[in-house]
Amino acid sequence: MFTINPFAELSATLSPFIIQAYIICMIILVAGGTLFDTIHKGSAKYFFNNWQKSKSKSAKKVSGGEMISIAVQTAVVDVMASGEFCNTRRRIAHLLTMYGFIIHAATTFIMVFWYPTPAVPTPAFLPQLWWLGALAVCVGGYWFWFFIRVDVAAEGNSPFRIVRADLFILSLLASVTLALVWAYLSASGSSWTMIALAGYALATTVLFGSVLWSKFAHMFFKPAAAFEKRMSKANGTRNNLPKPADRTSPADRDRHSMELLKDAPLSMGLGIKREKPRHY
Repeated sequence: MFTINPFAELSATLSPFIIQAYIICMIILVAGGTLFDTIHKGSAKYFFNNWQKSKSKSAKKVSGGEMISIAVQTAVVDVMASGEFCNTRRRIAHLLTMYGFIIHAATTFIMVFWYPTPAVPTPAFLPQLWWLGALAVCVGGYWFWFFIRVDVAAEGNSPFRIVRADLFILSLLASVTLALVWAYLSASGSSWTMIALAGYALATTVLFGSVLWSKFAHMFFKPAAAFEKRMSKANGTRNNLPKPADRTSPADRDRHSMELLKDAPLSMGLGIKREKPRHY
């Protein structure tokens, strides 16, 4: 089961051309939805204007080498390692979901376009990566949904409470879960295979067709926002925010508004043994 290309097996029922056309339609939906979302919400205009404003008010000039270094830091820390998450559990769940989805989507594309029928043997590692990616999405996604969400972990709401902001994660989990169910039923020759396939196609269409109403497009905006934030720190503008106080500096310590805190220790302890944060 783990070494069989389920899309090649499907070619006995559906033409590979139909499957490939469907994949292309999903790519167009994502690209078009993201572009329209960017224009509709003015995201690109906002980042461009903010960039120009930051450059005009910069306290120092950022060299080309520094800019490349910042771009690399953004790619490695903020994108590849999800450095914006301070909560370890939240970061692990996000990384499992993100890399699992990338692996699952990439192997789907390769198997559909490079190995569309059993006549072209599929390397065994591709279906194995497909299963591994889907399982990683399920582990990270369901872990987040039932145990890490702030309104569940910190506010005590029911894990089955659904709002519009949940459209992305729910459609993603439905798509990947039904993909695994379909692949299992297909390998076992079950009569429920086509029903599972229909559910898989429906959930996938909702996932890629709801970019305008879900958080799907934020994966394209976050790297730009992270890069702009690092640039604003490098050129001294800090997005018009004040420089954080350094209490080891006498000048910063002496301008503290509360006289009693001027000589207070840097670490104030846990206060009244406050609850350990379990949310973002």
